[in-house]
Amino acid sequence: MAQAILFHTSKMLASRWLDAFARLEPALDIRTPANLGDPADIDVAVSWRLPPGTFPALPNLKLMQCTGAGVDQLLIDPELPPDLPVARMVDPLQADEMVAFAIWAVVDQHREMAVYRQDIAQQRWTFRPQRSMRKRTVGVLGLGSMGGVLAARLAALGFDVAGWSRSAKAIDSVTCYHGDQGLAALLSRAEILVNLLPLTPDTRGILGATLFAALPTGAMVINLGRGPHVNEADLLAALDQGHLASALLDVFSVEPLPDGHPFWTHPKITITPHIASLADPDHAAPQVIENIRRVRAGLPALNLVDRQAGY
Repeated sequence: MAQAILFHTSKMLASRWLDAFARLEPALDIRTPANLGDPADIDVAVSWRLPPGTFPALPNLKLMQCTGAGVDQLLIDPELPPDLPVARMVDPLQADEMVAFAIWAVVDQHREMAVYRQDIAQQRWTFRPQRSMRKRTVGVLGLGSMGGVLAARLAALGFDVAGWSRSAKAIDSVTCYHGDQGLAALLSRAEILVNLLPLTPDTRGILGATLFAALPTGAMVINLGRGPHVNEADLLAALDQGHLASALLDVFSVEPLPDGHPFWTHPKITITPHIASLADPDHAAPQVIENIRRVRAGLPALNLVDRQAGY
């Protein structure tokens, strides 16, 4: 039986991925949903998310390789076979890009740059009191491959950093919390809160009224995780009531953000169009190739997802 790869990604990135695969493993038989051939040939699918109807059509699929770090969009797919191994992308370069973006977002909020942008648009030359990083506590939700690095680098810059994860972690110069009591302790301190949690049933809507109320008055929220982490109505209420000072959002429940959505024009919200971090095909393709080799050799793939945990 022939062995082939089903590859599906955005037009923007497709040529770079295919070029990288061709350099590393030119003999690979790579197909697309539009040029599938015999579905029985497909043993590995490589995509962020497959079109509806694809999974049931692939009887010999042995691995779903995600091209991103998050896999929630796959795990909620009702067509995903229950026993199919799913591997996520763990790319140090992608983590570096995310951390760099997150540091910018933290500094943007810390220095109240949204207010300066409004002043500049009105041609107003104004100064605001500058607060030391050493007197600003940043909380990081999620201390995995991205959040853990972010917490350490923010601490190295001089911020007072605390982090929270489901299980206990230890990071130099970072106060680490875990569990429900730990989350309450973190929130009580976090003047800037950065969300880098995976999206799971337990974390969906976590950035909502209860969490916002536990933050200090005047806190700022940065969401770089997933759009459904945020209860949008609760966020707008917390901002409009003055409990939260501002928010910076890179991900949304509906993307692109719909025309007329209140986030577009809210004076306390900065939005970016889901650009915090993308896997670089030149750097990530070797990991995909290795997993293809492993699966075809009867070995477990690298970076397999725990379906129960959701990541």
